[in-house]
Amino acid sequence: MALFTCEFESPRSRVFLYRSREKSVKSSFWKAGHPPTLFSAFLYFDMSFMVWVMLGPLGVQIARDLGLTAAQKGLMVATPVLAGALLRLLMGVLNDHLGPKKTGVAGQAIVIAALLAAWFFGVESYQQVLILGLFLGLAGASFAVALPLASRWYPPEHQGTAMGIAGAGNSGVAIAALLAPGLAAAYGWNNVLGLAAIPLLATFAVFIIFARDAPDSPPPKSLAAYLAVLKDRDAWWFMLFYSVTFGGFVGLASSLTIYFNDQYGLSAVVAGYFTAGCVFAGSLMRPLGGMLADRVGGIRTLSTTYISAAMLLFIVSFGLPQAWMGLVVFTLAMLSLGMGNGAVFQLVPQRFRKEIGVMTGLVGMAGGIGGFYLASSLGYSKQLTGSYQIGLLLFGALALLALLGLTGVKTRWRTTWGAAHLTAARI
Repeated sequence: MALFTCEFESPRSRVFLYRSREKSVKSSFWKAGHPPTLFSAFLYFDMSFMVWVMLGPLGVQIARDLGLTAAQKGLMVATPVLAGALLRLLMGVLNDHLGPKKTGVAGQAIVIAALLAAWFFGVESYQQVLILGLFLGLAGASFAVALPLASRWYPPEHQGTAMGIAGAGNSGVAIAALLAPGLAAAYGWNNVLGLAAIPLLATFAVFIIFARDAPDSPPPKSLAAYLAVLKDRDAWWFMLFYSVTFGGFVGLASSLTIYFNDQYGLSAVVAGYFTAGCVFAGSLMRPLGGMLADRVGGIRTLSTTYISAAMLLFIVSFGLPQAWMGLVVFTLAMLSLGMGNGAVFQLVPQRFRKEIGVMTGLVGMAGGIGGFYLASSLGYSKQLTGSYQIGLLLFGALALLALLGLTGVKTRWRTTWGAAHLTAARI
């Protein structure tokens, strides 16, 4: 670091040192951290997200068997998202007190037990579905464990890549959309709950064997210290930014199977394939968004996200005439939102490195609340107006609001905690 702050460097030597550093960064990522822990965090996150949103891909069959209205369908898929959002804060606190590994083990055990209980005793009413959704929310809270578990092993210049790889576990949402409707058609949706516990048990074993807490984890804080971070206005900005990027991703992931079934009359299985395609694109883009943010800066990457997401949601809100057109536009929207997810978590560790546990919980909670809002508003929009347009337009407007906020803070961020002489990361 001292090399880059020397006052006697010539412009040519600065360029040479900068290029040398860039070359070093590219070659040292896999030696800079702990790959077994990074893989364990990814797998835990992936399988947890698979079951977190599985009520969405199963929504068509569940709604048919239980006779649910459009609003009830929206609330059904939104309940795990909201529960996951709120539990992320709790998991973030436990994370800092118990360590990410112990917290993750406890969370996985509860989710596996809930799935096996639902499969064994059966789910026979709307209320029971909502209760199951509350337990599945704990799987969504895995976010507050997996990311700090991986992040604490890596230096600032690799944060975007490490968090992007760990965060790519949200591809589990695509697995649920791809497999759950077909399995439900073959074996019944209640049996899918039991089948889902099998990969979770395998992941549980991998996590126990390979995951390790980083040696330089910060000491536990008091509850007052956790709440103190909310006095920092940047914490609220990050919460807003992630409520749009991740909220948009998970809200659409939970709702698109029902959307394609309602809007275009696709079967549950085909609607699940369409949803899986959209979600896979967004999941794939998350690590790429993190790497892009490492190279061009998180602010620039995030700004592009909000502009493109708002534009695409506006287009699709008018109900495109063919299903493939909706698929294309939603896929592009998910690509944008996935890129934004990676960009937000390239920035958060730079600003709140010492509070990364609680900040991951807070920002993740905001993301989940954004997803709950989008999923439930789409259901109510359909029931009250007969179309999804108002719900989509309002979320697009929220993306523009986030863009305005980011534009307002970017100069301050680049000249304070994100200044070139204070961090090796690009802001």
